[in-house]
Amino acid sequence: MIPELSVSRRTRSTPFTSRVEAAGVKGYTVYNHTLLATKFRSIEEDYWHLCENVQVWDVSCEKQVAISGPDAYRLIQLMTPRDLSKARIGRCFYVPLCNPQGGIVNDPIAIKLTENDWWLSIADTDVMLWAQGLATGFNLDVTVTEPDVWPLAVQGPKAEDLMARVFGESVRDIKFFNIKPMSYQGVDMQVARSGWSKQGGFEIYVNDASLAGPLWDELFAKGQDLNVGPGCPNLIERVESGLLSLGNDMGYDTTPLECGLDQYVSLDADIDSLSISALRQLVPQRQLMGLVIDQACTISESNVYVDGQCVGEITSQAYSPKYGVHLAFVLCSLPVLGAHLKVDVKTNLSVLKGQLTTLPFNFGALGLTPKTPAK
Repeated sequence: MIPELSVSRRTRSTPFTSRVEAAGVKGYTVYNHTLLATKFRSIEEDYWHLCENVQVWDVSCEKQVAISGPDAYRLIQLMTPRDLSKARIGRCFYVPLCNPQGGIVNDPIAIKLTENDWWLSIADTDVMLWAQGLATGFNLDVTVTEPDVWPLAVQGPKAEDLMARVFGESVRDIKFFNIKPMSYQGVDMQVARSGWSKQGGFEIYVNDASLAGPLWDELFAKGQDLNVGPGCPNLIERVESGLLSLGNDMGYDTTPLECGLDQYVSLDADIDSLSISALRQLVPQRQLMGLVIDQACTISESNVYVDGQCVGEITSQAYSPKYGVHLAFVLCSLPVLGAHLKVDVKTNLSVLKGQLTTLPFNFGALGLTPKTPAK
């Protein structure tokens, strides 16, 4: 039996919580001290619905850390090893935030709203406290706050059509990882083409709690023929897509170079970053890799082995109904793993062989073809 989650004032509800519960949420987790739905139908039913239709997600847990003032860029650059010196207004940037040892503190989307105003749309750690401490320690001319903003995601292959019905045809002009203000009932809200799935979609940064319910209701009213439904970040979809989860697949004890995030580390740039020196000197001894087991199973131990020796630890896993295989992410020890790409995995069936591969998964190169859902 799965234990209950006891909800109190410390587990923040959101302006959408009443709608989420009326829609039949079956599970919650807590993310940035805030309720985040984990399931509505079943994980697999939610997955197929997301891949084929359109869903509305309450992701208010993606708190915004607003950094404003003449030194806003300098503070954000201190926090990340990604060069943001040429960032343009109206753009979103995936940025690993790293400590002086190169460990990942958070992996938000950095949003440049004006020359001196940025948002960090954060994952699940208290970035605001760290940013405030750095601002004080470096005597920076900035303010660091958490504004009242509640993101609502519209995800899935029919997301653009639904968004156009609510915000107008011009929403189609927003390019990937771009953001612009769009009017809803006379209030400008930032809207980005982004979201924690690879199915396409948008995130609406709702800044007026009184409009949260009406917006939710209108999305559902205007999306009935699109089979709109409630949803949330989906484990199967994120693992298939190679999307990493802070606290599961990476954290303070891992670096971007160990997690396959090399493209977001500007090792050769002339930037003032807390972590860049450590990352330049790092020779990774571990690597996050993909694992494929060619049948359904229940993994009974997180360690994986070669000739009886532990070579890595599973950090996330899910059965893929689309490809008929069990998928996982494995943080591997490179010196122990050597050239081996076949590993032993302990499961409920027996010890099964798994194939290690790069991330994100290249299903075509693995010889896997997608299946359609059973009706």
